[in-house]
Amino acid sequence: MRFHSLRTRLSLAYALFLLLVVGLGAFSIRQLDDYNRVTAEIRDRWLQSTRILGDLNNDTSDFRSAEGSFLLADTPLERQDSAREMDSLDASIAHSLVRYQRIRHDDQEDRLYQDFLVHWRSYRRLVRQEQALPPESGTAIRLYRTDARTAYDRASETLGQLTQWNLVGAKNAVERESATYRDANGWIVAAILTAGLLLFTAIGFITRSVSNPLLDLARSMQRIVDKEAEVPIQGVERSDEIGVMARSVRVFQDNARALLTSQARLAEQAKSLEDALAKAQEMTQQQHNFVLMTSHEFRTPLALIDGYAQRLYNARGRFGPDEVGERALKIRRATQRLTTLLDNLLDIPKHSTETQPFHPQPLEVGELLRRLCQEYREMAPDRHFQEHLENFSFFITGDAELLHQAFGNLLSNAVKYSAPGSSITLGAQDCDGTLVIEISDQGIGIPERDRPHIFERYYRGSNVGSHSGTGVGLTLVNRIIALHHGTLEVVSTEGVGSRFTVRLPVWETSHDESKSRSGGD
Repeated sequence: MRFHSLRTRLSLAYALFLLLVVGLGAFSIRQLDDYNRVTAEIRDRWLQSTRILGDLNNDTSDFRSAEGSFLLADTPLERQDSAREMDSLDASIAHSLVRYQRIRHDDQEDRLYQDFLVHWRSYRRLVRQEQALPPESGTAIRLYRTDARTAYDRASETLGQLTQWNLVGAKNAVERESATYRDANGWIVAAILTAGLLLFTAIGFITRSVSNPLLDLARSMQRIVDKEAEVPIQGVERSDEIGVMARSVRVFQDNARALLTSQARLAEQAKSLEDALAKAQEMTQQQHNFVLMTSHEFRTPLALIDGYAQRLYNARGRFGPDEVGERALKIRRATQRLTTLLDNLLDIPKHSTETQPFHPQPLEVGELLRRLCQEYREMAPDRHFQEHLENFSFFITGDAELLHQAFGNLLSNAVKYSAPGSSITLGAQDCDGTLVIEISDQGIGIPERDRPHIFERYYRGSNVGSHSGTGVGLTLVNRIIALHHGTLEVVSTEGVGSRFTVRLPVWETSHDESKSRSGGD
């Protein structure tokens, strides 16, 4: 492997960095071991000894007090309590002595500890003699004040010397700990600074030899991708892997230049294909939407034909010629509506889904509304239809077929989304030259979040459930009303019902003229 290879140089740099990390870690561990040894001595020896000696000083002092309480007790019960306290303190002292013996000590500490044991045991023998004497004799008191006191003072003095020795040793150990910490901290900081200097040197080498050349190549490739014709390529003369990459980028640049021309031609061809595909998709979608919208209107006349035919068949023995003729006329009207819808469907090349065939002429709306209400009353006998139509007629200029579709859709929705037995109200009135038509139901209503979207094509309310529909009915109604220069509004409460209000301009005619026009039609 050649030394000028980038892989070789990086491998050497990583190896040196690894050795640096290992050496720094080993050196730091060594320094920390020295510090830990000193702190372990303080923790395991001096702190433990100090705590135990403190317990011994407290317990021996309390034991002397309990001894005095025992001798001065007035009743046997008090003597028993003092004796129990002495036994408890004696057990605590014995436990502390066992703990102290488990700790490593130097010779001076051991001599002081043995002297304390000799004096304490001598004192304990005298205490047992006191306890064995009768309480009313003065011998126990004299023994307490003389020999026992002397033995206790010697034990207490020896214990104090041992405690003082331990405190001096602990203080020296703390000073050694501080010195060891300062030495370890200084060495570790020096090692870290040395490692940091070497690391920055390695980073500078890698940045200058590897990172910067790679970034230059990346920027050159990005400029080539951005279709710049002339981009300088750095590092082509290098003999390592970066040189190989630079020469590859130059080849890529040459190929990119060759592809620019063909790419422009392909872009033009793709644009032509996209335009053709978009037109085809638009035509397909228009035909699909038109079929959906028109087929939505087939349901009402088909339902009328089926309802009239069934009633005519079921009551064929009871109907006279006039009744049969009226029923047949209604069936024929519904059939004519279907024929008109089929003609519109077959006339797709002339009309897109965004326009409607519109043939306005003088029209009496009152009769149209009454006829529609009667049709749906017969189609849905389980609904209660209420008409509030004034006696005079309403003349407008409009397309009877389109208005029949619009109001029929509104009545169809009222029937579809209301329960059997509920009321459906149809009312109309002239308000200052404007015909106001209201269709109300007691159905499921429209949720508040759906109301802004109900006139959008294919949109259906979130609460329609299993009710059939395509979502184009209200779109068609809104468009037809707009063709007649009118407005369509809705007020609805979910679970209560809906009220659709249509406003259309009317003719300025008198009552008699309206009647004569109605008779003429």
